[in-house]
Amino acid sequence: MDKRSFLKATALTLAGSAISPLALSSEKKSPLHNFPTVNMDIAPISALERKQRISKAQELMRKEGFSAIILEPGAAMDYFTGIQWWRSERLTSVVIPRDGDIAVVCPFFEEPSIRETLSVGDDVRVWQEHESPFAKVCQILKDRAVDKGKIGFENTVRYFVLENTMALLPNAKHTSADPITLGCRMYKSTHELQLLHKANEVTLRAYEYTYSQLKVGMSQHDVKTLMKSTLSKLGGNSAWCLALFNEASAFPHGTKAEQFIREGSIVLMDSGCSVHGYQADISRTFVIGSPTKQQRHVWDTVRQGQDIAFEKAQVGTEAGFIDDAVRKYYESLNFGPKYKLPGLSHRTGHGIGMEGHESINFVHGEQMLLKQGMCFSNEPGIYLPEQFGVRLEDCLYMGEKHAHWFTEPPASLDAPLGKLANKIS
Repeated sequence: MDKRSFLKATALTLAGSAISPLALSSEKKSPLHNFPTVNMDIAPISALERKQRISKAQELMRKEGFSAIILEPGAAMDYFTGIQWWRSERLTSVVIPRDGDIAVVCPFFEEPSIRETLSVGDDVRVWQEHESPFAKVCQILKDRAVDKGKIGFENTVRYFVLENTMALLPNAKHTSADPITLGCRMYKSTHELQLLHKANEVTLRAYEYTYSQLKVGMSQHDVKTLMKSTLSKLGGNSAWCLALFNEASAFPHGTKAEQFIREGSIVLMDSGCSVHGYQADISRTFVIGSPTKQQRHVWDTVRQGQDIAFEKAQVGTEAGFIDDAVRKYYESLNFGPKYKLPGLSHRTGHGIGMEGHESINFVHGEQMLLKQGMCFSNEPGIYLPEQFGVRLEDCLYMGEKHAHWFTEPPASLDAPLGKLANKIS
């Protein structure tokens, strides 16, 4: 998102953030001592950790025959350097060479702002409005003697950046930087797991409070606003929430049609936040009032699907097998087959870390083997068109041998919140 889009989106969010009188009155009825608290005494990623990440990337580059990799603003740039910036037509880029110090290219007038979050390295090269930033990138490569061979571009780098950079490097060829960037980012350190655990704790506590406030008559806007407000009050950043009621819950990512809670409503929520840049993603499905037999059956089936995915997530197992195992169970109960509805119309889970969706996924055909430090969502929903949908989502991480929860799934539809898993040490 560029700065203009960011400012516009922020203005729209503020303009639409008012909570309805019903939601406000519901919140006021809850005693303040019931509001959940979270101890946010956890350190962000340090400069030393970023230096270790760069060293690992350089080790992988030497192993894979890369000369350098090039990044644009986003999670990868933040991961290696701490720079938190946006993308625009004016290039800001980081070059990580196979050997030697990293370097940053940015517009002249942005240098002071870039340095505010840059936590490693001191080589910042600026370009004026009439100059080519791509020439600056190429000069860094020449200065490091890595302007030949394979130049890796992180997978979100825009085409015009690649095209204009490579036009100045006749003795180099471009390739995907995935073997380097994913080779670092997919495998979380203990500190990263602790940050993910904290983000999940904040999100689960926000669910506990928001669930206690759900009332007949509330709109999706009411619930989303209440949840995001609670996440922020508890210390979560970049709070987000999807709230789907009744027939709308059969659409995994919702519809534009406004829905209201009524007696017997399905309320499907998908929400999360970040703590020091690391994301949580939790889904819960509630019934307001007494569940029907069908609602309970689908909820219990999804809950069993979560257990199957968790049990099959063993180190050394192909990631795609997790998805296959869940679908096999669902098909035995006449859901599906495959992606057919009623059934599971999306993958069983996705990678998670600094981004809500990262590689790799629990999806059919994914052959990468599960390894220690990988993190995933586990969300095998079931959707019945024109009726309702159920999604339960908790995130997990791979230990030495098998999966471990960040949050443990709920025990039943009658106790639909779940609990926080043990701290990571």
